[in-house]
Amino acid sequence: MEGTYCVVTGATSGIGKEIARGLVAAGARLLFICRDRARGEATLDELHRENPSAAVRMLVADLSAMRDVRRVAEEVHRELPRLDVLVNNAGTHDLRAEVSADGFDRMIATNHLGPFLLTNLLADLLERAAPSRVVVVASESHRAVLHIDPRTFAEPGSYGPIGSLSAYARSKLLNVLVTQEIARRWTSRGISANAFCPGLVSTGLVRNIPMGARLFSLAERTPFVRNARQGAEHALRLAGDGRFAGRTGGFHSTIPGAFLLPPAPHRFRPGLQQAVWERSEELVGLS
Repeated sequence: MEGTYCVVTGATSGIGKEIARGLVAAGARLLFICRDRARGEATLDELHRENPSAAVRMLVADLSAMRDVRRVAEEVHRELPRLDVLVNNAGTHDLRAEVSADGFDRMIATNHLGPFLLTNLLADLLERAAPSRVVVVASESHRAVLHIDPRTFAEPGSYGPIGSLSAYARSKLLNVLVTQEIARRWTSRGISANAFCPGLVSTGLVRNIPMGARLFSLAERTPFVRNARQGAEHALRLAGDGRFAGRTGGFHSTIPGAFLLPPAPHRFRPGLQQAVWERSEELVGLS
C-alpha cells in the first residue's frame, strides 16, 4: 500500500488502532479521526515511535455531531489530494439511551449517521483515487434485528443495558445496508465497499455490554475470543489485498462457522437499502 492515502475513524484504541498500525506498516499515508485529542496525540506519538518515517496525521471530531462531521470532512479535503481507502471503524455501545446534539439516538448517530455523512462528503476524494475502497466494521449482531423502520430508526428511544443490545444491532444492520447501497450506487464511480464482522474481540467497546467484562475475562483464554490485532486482520485484507479488488457489497464474517448461519432477511428485503439511504440523506441534510 505504499503511497496510498487512507482515512481511519476511531483509531485510538482496539481494532481501529491496529488497523492504523497495519496501514502505516504497509506504507500507507494515514490520516486518522478521533474524538479525544489527548488520546489521539498519544496514538500519533506511538505510531511515530514505531515508524519514525511514517506519514501520519490526526484530526479531531465527534462523529455523533453532524456539524463536526462536516467540519472534519472539509479538513480532510485540505489535507489529502485523493482517498484510496476509507475505514469506518468508530463506534460506540451506549448502555443507556442518549440523545445526540442533533436530536438523534446517539448510538445511531455515532455508528451510522456520522459515518454515512462522512463517506458521502469524501466520495469525491474516493472517486479521484478510483479504484478505491470503503471498509466498514460491522457485526454479526445485525442478524438479530427482527424489524427496522426506515422512517424512525434514528429517533431517540428509551432503553437500558439489556435494550442497548438491540439498539447496537440495529446500528450494525444500518452499516450493512448502506454498504450494499454504496455498491449499487457507486460501482460506476470506481468505489467499492465491503463490511465485515471482526469476530469476538476483547476491546473496550465489548466490555461495555452487560456482563461483558466478566464474561470476557472468563472467555479470553479460549480460542473463540480474539485480540484487537487479530480483529483488524480482515479489515487490512479488505483495504489492500488484491484478491478483493473489484469485490463490493459484501458482508464478511471472521467467526468460525458463520457461513452456516441463515442470512439476515433484511439484507434481501427489496428497496430497504435505498429507503435507509434516502432517509439518512434527509436526516443529515444531504437531500
